[in-house]
Amino acid sequence: MGNESKLRIVVIGGVAAGMSAASQAKRRMPEAEVIVLERGPFISYGACGMPYNIEDPTRAMDDLIVLTPDVARERRGIDVRTCHEVLAIDADSKTVRYRTSSAEGAEEQKLSYDRLIIATGARAVVPPIPGADLPGVFLLRDLEDGFAIKNYVKERGVREAIIVGGGYIGLEMADGLRGRGVDVRIIEMLDQVAAGFSDGPAKIAAAELERQGVALSLGTRVEAIEAAEGGSLRVRTNKGAFEAPLVLLSIGVRPNRELAAEAGVAIGPTGAIAVDATQRTNLEDVFAAGDCAEALHRVTGGPTYIPLGTTANKQGKIAGANAAGAQERFEGIVGTAAFKVFQIELARTGLGLKEATRAGFSAFESVSEHSTRGHGYPGGGRLHTTLIVEHGTGKLLGAQLAGDEGAAARVNVYAAALASSATVYELANYDLAYAPPFAPVYDPILIAATVAQKDLARGG
Repeated sequence: MGNESKLRIVVIGGVAAGMSAASQAKRRMPEAEVIVLERGPFISYGACGMPYNIEDPTRAMDDLIVLTPDVARERRGIDVRTCHEVLAIDADSKTVRYRTSSAEGAEEQKLSYDRLIIATGARAVVPPIPGADLPGVFLLRDLEDGFAIKNYVKERGVREAIIVGGGYIGLEMADGLRGRGVDVRIIEMLDQVAAGFSDGPAKIAAAELERQGVALSLGTRVEAIEAAEGGSLRVRTNKGAFEAPLVLLSIGVRPNRELAAEAGVAIGPTGAIAVDATQRTNLEDVFAAGDCAEALHRVTGGPTYIPLGTTANKQGKIAGANAAGAQERFEGIVGTAAFKVFQIELARTGLGLKEATRAGFSAFESVSEHSTRGHGYPGGGRLHTTLIVEHGTGKLLGAQLAGDEGAAARVNVYAAALASSATVYELANYDLAYAPPFAPVYDPILIAATVAQKDLARGG
């Protein structure tokens, strides 16, 4: 146990969830001993900014560092220990076993805790294909990955790249690399980019990628990666082979749950750590937060796994507060996300049609398109909106947007509507701002809701 006169809270992992948890615990209970064990050298950085940083050769990658260990120790009173990898958790003795790495070598030690917060995050998926570990093949998950890719592009003078996977990170990296003058090909096993989006937004994204010179190989399966002549790499697929000196694997992420599972922490149906609304696990005095943990989906009412920095920060804050004696609750998420593909914005929240059907809803898609600014005002563009609506009730289940501008801002209105279980009838009467530079008198949100009402009346 920790010192009887001083509660010891140990946090496994830094970055979004871990540092939010540690900071909140120390704020709520200044007398507590708060220790963060982070296996890497960095504790807090803006991971989502890496594709944009890679695009700009004049920016240092460490511009993305938000908080250094020294500042966390000196200004926040948190005992941050980097290059400390936790190997095991013993919930019976309330200890963790960890390994330190230094120039002198590695050493294993144990540390007791009174409260434990698991914030081990997630890792990039490495597909089981030959050659995935060859030099020149990269992942983009941690800041070290960002350093490695940026240095490789500069040192090798990379002019061609292959991205395996057409999800958010893959599309953002295509944008960033094209900004560096790199020819990019995306290889995606599905028949669309932007998995999880409906057909309309996905086609808008694909058209923009091709307009910007990105080659798309959709419905294509990677079978192997091989070394080729001149230091290049050959990516063999079921539809031919492609070569480039840089290959980025952007297949998705998986929760780092193994450490918790080996200690007896329950794993939920999504494959991530199961937690309640207070971020507690099934083990006494053990909490979990961030990309290693599930979250409650406010539309389905069940657990979901949507690893995003916004959720990680919120869950971490609640885990830290409750580890320090509070009784706060995380009310869940609706899966709101937005990203940019060159000149196009994409955003979504709630459920897609397939997700809604799997969750047991009888639903349909309602599609509309409208201008983003007032009539006669220069600039602006078009915004494509897909609403997922429940038959009969008209309840909004999800929204997806793609267009020239305004998607990222408007998706937040839909997220708020989902959180309040609004129907498209209620949504159509929202009192939204009007000014020609920002929106037409009938905002695309109101238009989309009105169109959905008409579709509903026709039976969807």
